Amino acid sequence: MQIRTAEKMTLIKGLCGLVVMIWVSMISTTSTSGGQLKEVLQGLLLSVGFIAGAICFAIFAQGWMLFTNKLSRHRLYSAVLFAVIGIVDVLYMTSLSGVELFGLDLQSNTLLWLVMISHGIGAAGVLLIFSSNDKEVGRTQKLTVLAATLFSVVIGLYLIGQFQASLPLLFGRIGMNSWQLLGSAGILLLYVAGLAAILYKNRAQRSTAVLSVISALIFMMMGHYLTFISEPQQLGITHLTGEIFMMLSYYFILEGVYKLTIEEPIRYQQLAEEKITYLAYHDDLTGLPNRRKLKETLQEQIEISRISRVSTAVIIVNINRFKAINDSLGYSAGDRLLCVMGERLIRSCTPAEEVFRMGEDEFAVIVPGVSNVSGIHDRMEQLLTALESTMVIDNSEYHLSVSLGLALFPEDGQTADQLLQNADMAVHNAKEQGIESSRYRPSMQVQVQSRLKLENDLRKGIEREEFFLEFQPQIHLDTGKIVGMEALVRWNHPHRGLISPAEFIPLAEESGLIVPLGDWVLRTACIQNKNWQMQGYEPICISVNLSMRQFRQSHLSEHIRDLLAEIGLDPKYLELEITESMTFDKETAFDQLRRLKELGVHISIDDFGTGYSSLHYLKSLPIDRLKIDRSFVKEVMEDNNDAAIVSTITSMAHHLKLKVTAEGVESQEQLEFLKLQRCHEGQGYLFSKPVGAQDIEDRFLCREAV
Repeated sequence: MQIRTAEKMTLIKGLCGLVVMIWVSMISTTSTSGGQLKEVLQGLLLSVGFIAGAICFAIFAQGWMLFTNKLSRHRLYSAVLFAVIGIVDVLYMTSLSGVELFGLDLQSNTLLWLVMISHGIGAAGVLLIFSSNDKEVGRTQKLTVLAATLFSVVIGLYLIGQFQASLPLLFGRIGMNSWQLLGSAGILLLYVAGLAAILYKNRAQRSTAVLSVISALIFMMMGHYLTFISEPQQLGITHLTGEIFMMLSYYFILEGVYKLTIEEPIRYQQLAEEKITYLAYHDDLTGLPNRRKLKETLQEQIEISRISRVSTAVIIVNINRFKAINDSLGYSAGDRLLCVMGERLIRSCTPAEEVFRMGEDEFAVIVPGVSNVSGIHDRMEQLLTALESTMVIDNSEYHLSVSLGLALFPEDGQTADQLLQNADMAVHNAKEQGIESSRYRPSMQVQVQSRLKLENDLRKGIEREEFFLEFQPQIHLDTGKIVGMEALVRWNHPHRGLISPAEFIPLAEESGLIVPLGDWVLRTACIQNKNWQMQGYEPICISVNLSMRQFRQSHLSEHIRDLLAEIGLDPKYLELEITESMTFDKETAFDQLRRLKELGVHISIDDFGTGYSSLHYLKSLPIDRLKIDRSFVKEVMEDNNDAAIVSTITSMAHHLKLKVTAEGVESQEQLEFLKLQRCHEGQGYLFSKPVGAQDIEDRFLCREAV
């Protein structure tokens, strides 16, 4: 809006100047031969001239003395250009009033040459300066340009004073001659060229500084016309108007240089500082206020609550399974999910509530003026309803769910840091307990400390080899013979004894320790299988679960190849189990599975039916087996839906020429049902719970026939 207004003002100034120029040209034939009127005009002319010189020196001072540590080429060259023009104009005016400046006694023709030179230098200088790119200059260049300019001015004035008698006449007795016409035409062309160059260079957007320079060039053209063409032989009203126009043009240059080199850089710096401040307090992905802004706003709200004696609530919103979505679908999908969640939160909140992004998969909502606890719990239920829905990613729908953690001032914390820490503990407690929301309790602090200690023990346990393997056999349902086994990791804690995998596996995945732990399981299982073969037992395949972090390793296939070669185990006796979620990023999963299959290992999809596998991509996956999740097998005799799902999976696997293993087989009825569905293999407590290597040897393995 400001630029548009400035463009209109530039047009209005140009039109007003044009009207005045035409009007003055029309009345220029009016006689000014009266002595008193002539003296008045001459006095006004001198005043205007000295004002113009003062403006020129102001341009020089502005460019030379202000912000010298950030001097630009435009400012430097504008300063020395108008210093020269100011010297010439002052010399012209003092000589016109009969004062000899610098000891120069200049003739009337020489004075006209000075004006012509002044206009020519101004036209050429503005063209060269403002049509070129600006950049910062150093102190050395500044002094060099000033010294060269002063030297040129001194030499020029000396030559003019010495050889003024040899200068051609600009005006003859009959008016204009070829010198005057040539010089004026050349200067006007320079003005037009400068105007065109500036307009073209700034064609995309013209700042107020550029528009000021354009106004200056327009008035310079009109001033030159009035000074030299309309009234060449006498100093009358037309000449006076021309000098006024030149004075105005210098003022516009002063204004333009100020805006271009001082005002605009300062404004840009202010905008940059504002942007830095914005980025410091806002999340660059969602645009929401960030954690720093959250802490400041929450602390301010706490102070208000202390005075008003009402509670303030902070609710932490955590996206469930965000890491799995991020890992399987890619970071771009995760970013889109975060943006969508931020937008939904904003739409779901009242004007009094404020939404923030804390980082990763967490958001925060400040709810001021809480009068009762039941009311805030109702508000959390409303948020859960608004946030839990589906989202389309890569033409597939995914159900989104969140967990909420609540902390209230003053009951659950006295400072912003305490409230945020406690609300964060509450939301993680909700996720661990499998519930939608939770309010902070002091006992949660103990749980967090215990979890942190367990993570530290887990790290040490890997180093101290506190882990061991158990094996659960996989039985062929028709023959009843063992055809494989799954290696399962167990942890014998030195103080707590056996710790459930359901407790330490999620912690290992969260902390990243699942990678070294998974590598240990893989190596140990392969060594055990090779040992059985060396002891003379019939070779069977052993299954090892891969974590998401392991599966996404770019060197996984090379690592397994080297491991098998080191141990001496044939790849066909190793089966790698992955989950459906690992195949969400289809291109990456296909490439990884292809490279693994080239090794000769078997690949199965574990817990099949609990994910969101696309049947279109399933048929293309280089896999060998589907393992039906135990949740479907468990209720297969009571729930018709589970029975239908198991039947569908086995039928589909047969058509895709894949083997099927049912997990969690615990009863004879389940076994008979699975046989009817032509399920190939089973695994579960009906056959054996996970047992040690010695039990596997005693109960299931058979010696090879000699």
